[in-house]
Amino acid sequence: MSTVPDSDTSYARTPRTTPTRYKDRATWEREAIHAVLDATYLCHLGFVVDGAPVVLPTIHARVGDRVYVHGSTGSRPLRGARGEQGLPVCLTVTLVDALVLTKSAFNHSVNFRSVVAHGTAYQVTDPEELTVALDALVDQVVPGRSAEVRPANAKELAATAVIRLDLDEVSAKSRNDLAADDAEDLDLPHWAGLVPVTSGYGTPLPDASTTVPLPANLRALTAPRPAPVPVPDSDPGPSAGADDSTRSAG
Repeated sequence: MSTVPDSDTSYARTPRTTPTRYKDRATWEREAIHAVLDATYLCHLGFVVDGAPVVLPTIHARVGDRVYVHGSTGSRPLRGARGEQGLPVCLTVTLVDALVLTKSAFNHSVNFRSVVAHGTAYQVTDPEELTVALDALVDQVVPGRSAEVRPANAKELAATAVIRLDLDEVSAKSRNDLAADDAEDLDLPHWAGLVPVTSGYGTPLPDASTTVPLPANLRALTAPRPAPVPVPDSDPGPSAGADDSTRSAG
């Protein structure tokens, strides 16, 4: 199935992880793929139920070359992932870094980073692995949180399920460029440029039962941060046309 073998620094390229459009935006480098997966906790998990596609938003965490996905014991993907056959899935993660506004509607775009992973997911049943996975999921949302709170008890563990997906078929894709207007549009009296997109947290609101000060990890997580200044990889210049249009976000 592989077209380019796996290596210490890159994942193997396969037909499913090789894009048909804008191949220059793709990478199979482990470091780049891990960076996208680690930058957020929100993912979308796609699978098929009774012949129809289903895509669910959920949280994930990476541990080495595995991604763990949270669920409940009664959820459809968890039921499908039981047993030796597992569940064929597609997991996606997307980060939006900037809106790319041009002087024509057609050439608008988005600077983004994304990961798509294909494979067969299996339910985690080993108690030690389940503990590692659940701690990783909690810490993915708030770093260091798993060490600060009561661990799950037997009843809670019975109601919680985790599936794992090995990162065997995976690639990342990104766009990090300036606005690209056609030459004939450059003199139009419209604003063009980049609008950085950031995510952040508000001021924590303690529950009435809270009697301890805000932990250091939450202070760090919710501290105001200046908006990053985009540093495009290159200046595509005028006349880039459809290469940077609204049709090219994928």
